[in-house]
Amino acid sequence: MSKTTTDGTRKAGDDQELGAAGSQLSTAPAEEGPNPPAMGVVGWVRWFWRQLTSMRVALLLLLLLSLGAIPGSLIPQTGVDATKVEQFYQDHETLAPVYEKLGLFHVYSSVWFSAVYILLFVSLIGCIVPRTWQFVGQLRGRPPRAPRRLTRLPAYTTWRTGAAPEEVREAALKLLRKRRFRAHRDGDAVAAEKGYLREVGNLAFHIALIVMLIAFGWGQLFKYEGNKLVLEGDGFSNTLTQYDDFKSGNLWSQDDLAPFSFTLKDFRGTYEPSGPNRGTPRTFEARITYSVGAYGKEKSTTVKVNEPLEIDGSKVYLVSHGYAPIVTVKDAEGDVVVDHEPFALLPLDANVTSSGAIKVMDGYRNAKGEKEQLGFNAFFLPTYGGKGSTMLSTFPALLNPMLALSAYHGDLGVDSGIPQSVYQLDDKNLKEFKDSKGELYKKQLKVGQTMTLPGGNGSVTFDGIQEWAGFQVTAQPGSGWALGGAVVAILGLAGSLFIQRRRVWVRAVAGADGVTVVELAGLGRSESAKLPEELGDLAGVLYDTFPEPTAEPTAEPTAEPTAERAEKK
Repeated sequence: MSKTTTDGTRKAGDDQELGAAGSQLSTAPAEEGPNPPAMGVVGWVRWFWRQLTSMRVALLLLLLLSLGAIPGSLIPQTGVDATKVEQFYQDHETLAPVYEKLGLFHVYSSVWFSAVYILLFVSLIGCIVPRTWQFVGQLRGRPPRAPRRLTRLPAYTTWRTGAAPEEVREAALKLLRKRRFRAHRDGDAVAAEKGYLREVGNLAFHIALIVMLIAFGWGQLFKYEGNKLVLEGDGFSNTLTQYDDFKSGNLWSQDDLAPFSFTLKDFRGTYEPSGPNRGTPRTFEARITYSVGAYGKEKSTTVKVNEPLEIDGSKVYLVSHGYAPIVTVKDAEGDVVVDHEPFALLPLDANVTSSGAIKVMDGYRNAKGEKEQLGFNAFFLPTYGGKGSTMLSTFPALLNPMLALSAYHGDLGVDSGIPQSVYQLDDKNLKEFKDSKGELYKKQLKVGQTMTLPGGNGSVTFDGIQEWAGFQVTAQPGSGWALGGAVVAILGLAGSLFIQRRRVWVRAVAGADGVTVVELAGLGRSESAKLPEELGDLAGVLYDTFPEPTAEPTAEPTAEPTAERAEKK
């Protein structure tokens, strides 16, 4: 072979000289300068549309959307935790009103975030539609014909062979098709192109982004999420009033709740007994029976962590676990006010050290015969370390349970109309029971022990422990589409990055001396570093099939007539 060139540089006028062969190797629109139009409303509209659908603006909008999600993650959101928002108002009296005016407490439904979201959506559609039609046109067409001067292409090689041009072109066509090129014969050359999947990946990536945006928006508008603490033996029905806390999208309605109910039969949790992972859960599951609809057949199943129960588009997750001490409360006359009632306490650490409140709201009378309410701050340790140890559980299982109570009496504030947590005691209108030293009366109880209130005001007996499980019921339409879009986006991006689109031409013509001249040239995108290697490989196969002619040995001069030698010359 001879005259091999792999120079990747091209002059400004090369594309014009190459004609259709040097046309753009993608469907990406040519970037225009930011200069505004010279005149007319139509000109301004056209200029604005071109800017909006440009890659530069699309990336800018995507960056703005990412930046806008940051305050949604760092600042409390009203749709997620209204209590934290109220607390933020109390802690930051100057900053909170500013955040409210900027919509930072409801970022994802704010005007500015929605505007960026919609503009990005429009930008992607405006970019994809024309590129799709252009790509379809390219698929329906053929690779462009060979330029007149193949030497102007960045990868080029040539040699001479004794085979006929038609024979070389036919072999080149078969070879290129065997290498999965789209190839056809055009005059004295074979034109071929490969790497269309690059543009398929590019379009798939952008379409997947649109699918993800639609799925995300749809899911946010119609989603719902609620939490419910269920004691062993108790049940739950999927109605709005049954939830401990609940949040939903702006277009969600109660009719979207899937009709089902379930009963928690028992919770089972086992833990590593020793070693560096002591206390780590080994088994964490809830056995339930459930039914779908008003007259559905009851079924049994086990809900585990990351293995939810799926019912009509809703998922029931097991998210937490804890203990509920069972107590009996008697008044000053010895009458039972609370009879073996469990009070769920909330865990504070990995060893399920728990705290909460026990509230006696009705039926209690003190030693003077007056109606009052009782309140107890409760602290529960499933495994108490013993006398002198800290008030922290040493193991999450029930090895040595202990309940610590501190007693109050008076008004719990539950009749004031102001909502309060069932796990916290509002002692604003409560009085402390005092011990013999004049301090708050408190006592540590083991199962079966009784706390007698001072002044003959009744008693509290620790009867046992009941376990509870916390469930989260969620429904987010479009999550499957979002996942599918994410997978397609990754595959499409990988294809657009690693697949190179390139064109190859093979020309075979008879030279002035009758010997066939073979030319191979290739054109690819600027980052296609493998094009010279691929062209060299193709040329090597053709050269082995059609090598350069060997020089014939010079013959001894013979006695020929002068006229005959002159005629040969």
